[in-house]
Amino acid sequence: MKEFKKPDVKAPRFRPEIKNVLDKEFFKLFKTKFPKYKDIDEALIRTIVKKFNQTVFQNVIDNRDGVQLPEQLGWLFIGTCQQSKKNNVDYAKSLKYGVTVHNKNWDSDGKLAKIFFSNDAPKHKIKNREFWSFRACRDFKRSVAKSYPENWMMYIEADPKIKLQWAYKRSLYKETKARETNIALKTYNEFDL
Repeated sequence: MKEFKKPDVKAPRFRPEIKNVLDKEFFKLFKTKFPKYKDIDEALIRTIVKKFNQTVFQNVIDNRDGVQLPEQLGWLFIGTCQQSKKNNVDYAKSLKYGVTVHNKNWDSDGKLAKIFFSNDAPKHKIKNREFWSFRACRDFKRSVAKSYPENWMMYIEADPKIKLQWAYKRSLYKETKARETNIALKTYNEFDL
């Protein structure tokens, strides 16, 4: 067992500059683009956006295949990945016991949850897809962390060696073939030739 070196909480930190999307500039552009909503309070618009985001990430958690975002921005889903090669240190337990304790994810059989965003749409190409990226909010990450150990077998397993869009297309192909086989087996009659 290796002794755990307590981190210095008073040490200087690098804090990246954070850009808030719902700033004054956004509300100004929104009210010029949609003048009929100029009397709506900014707090109400914030609650509407937050409620929409909560609905989207709850649907991503509940549905195995994830959610396709509006305006063909891409799709989100939760994938199961193999445990990382680096040691995942559990800092709370390490501070408590004084030795380095690694998190082995015993609840999910050593698997990890990752939130995937892809703008390689399964059906249509997305315009300017090179410019889009995704960063999950804190509520989304925490709700995935709570629900994943209970339903970890439900999600698609992502292979690190295969491109994401091919894995998704392969899983869709397998599901459609299974559906066609089930329909054919229900209507099969060995005496009709």
